[in-house]
Amino acid sequence: MAKDVLCEVNNCTYWAQGDKCSADQIYVVSHQGKQASTTEETDCKTFKSGM
Repeated sequence: MAKDVLCEVNNCTYWAQGDKCSADQIYVVSHQGKQASTTEETDCKTFKSGM
């Protein structure tokens, strides 16, 4: 897994200083089943609102 996962969503529970993600695991899904062609076709399911 990548050492440094960056995230700009500062209202997420896992957001850490320096735009880092502090989650133990990252879960990303596609809007189109199991394949995506662009970034816009994916979502981070790890997101958990901290506000």
